[in-house]
Amino acid sequence: MTEVVITGAGALCAIASDVTSFTGALRAGVCGVGARGAEGAYAELRPTLCADLAGFDLGSALAGRTERLRRAAVRLAARSPLSVQASVTVALEGWERADLHRRPVPGDRIGLIVAGHNLGGRLAETVRPRYVTSPVHLPARYPLQFMDTDHVGTVSQLLGLTGEGYTVGGASASGNVALINAARLVASGVVDVCLVLGALTDLSDMERQAFYNLGAMAGARGTPAARAGRPFDADREGFVPGQGAACLVLESAASAVRRRAEVWSSLAGYALRLDGNGLADPSLAGETEVMRRALALAGLTPDRIDYVNAHGTGAPLGDEVELTALREVFGSGADGPWVNSTKGLIGHCLCAAGVIEAVATVVQMREGFVHANVNLERPLDPGARLVGATARPAVIGHALSNGFGFGGFNTSVVFGRTGK
Repeated sequence: MTEVVITGAGALCAIASDVTSFTGALRAGVCGVGARGAEGAYAELRPTLCADLAGFDLGSALAGRTERLRRAAVRLAARSPLSVQASVTVALEGWERADLHRRPVPGDRIGLIVAGHNLGGRLAETVRPRYVTSPVHLPARYPLQFMDTDHVGTVSQLLGLTGEGYTVGGASASGNVALINAARLVASGVVDVCLVLGALTDLSDMERQAFYNLGAMAGARGTPAARAGRPFDADREGFVPGQGAACLVLESAASAVRRRAEVWSSLAGYALRLDGNGLADPSLAGETEVMRRALALAGLTPDRIDYVNAHGTGAPLGDEVELTALREVFGSGADGPWVNSTKGLIGHCLCAAGVIEAVATVVQMREGFVHANVNLERPLDPGARLVGATARPAVIGHALSNGFGFGGFNTSVVFGRTGK
């Protein structure tokens, strides 16, 4: 099969507006978790912590992009929902970092896969009062915008993509599911390049409340923001929702050579496995097996992995199961891989989590460090090689990134360092 490499990336989240600032924030241990404003009749019941985008503006976010593309993006997406605007922003960054605007590939040889489903809950919540007041005054584009495929349509129109494209869903594993599908498209020769977008999930108030009622979300009133977002800590209480989007540009190694494109890393292996379980509880067997399958596809033994970007949401049961699975695959002690969770810094970006955490994994490999597990004070497993309160230098030859989702989704992706 064709070797698959990464030639570009884009990132947008609570702590960064692009890949450069994301790298700096990861190294510095910047945490984007804060208090969420309480509004409405049921404000006291809602979780009060978040890692949301602050003051996002499409025009400002696209500053510095190629003028032709910047103008086209503003014209096309100025009235789009926040989630689509975020996808446009990271897609353009990834496109230009891959130098596709100067060293192009024919549009019919470029694919587009968007990781995400049920992305527009807040849009529906915002539009509904207008419908109740006067059904005929619904926004004309609402039938397009409430569908997740609006991301595919908007970005493909902007960049002139006519290869294969679609959305994929796997709950919190959606990002890795998209990466796996894109890698298969490139490896099989269906496309030469495939953009993978982790789409921003814009939760409605009802959806936030539902996660909280389920016991999955942190942020009971009275929990200080400074103590929230605690993956792998004994005092964890659930995930903090984050708003984020990301893009990875996957390309065949041969195409990258033809274009003289800079290669960021290889995508060396992957695996996806279902538990046969429609509930939210994790499976030790499923998580263990999917990591082993990803390593096998990459042709690696566990001792070759230097770093694991864990799923690590801060869930009471989920973190414990994942640490046990990591111990079964990699063993314990100082000889094992470094382990951290990017969600402790940016919150849980839900459908986008796998892609933005893949970007985090790749930039740590390239820059030679592992970011901090902030707020980790009482580790669940003292034998695990969890990164402490500050970033550490690290030589990472191969890294593994996990993504697990409600409904029995287990995914792992392996990246290999190829040099800057």
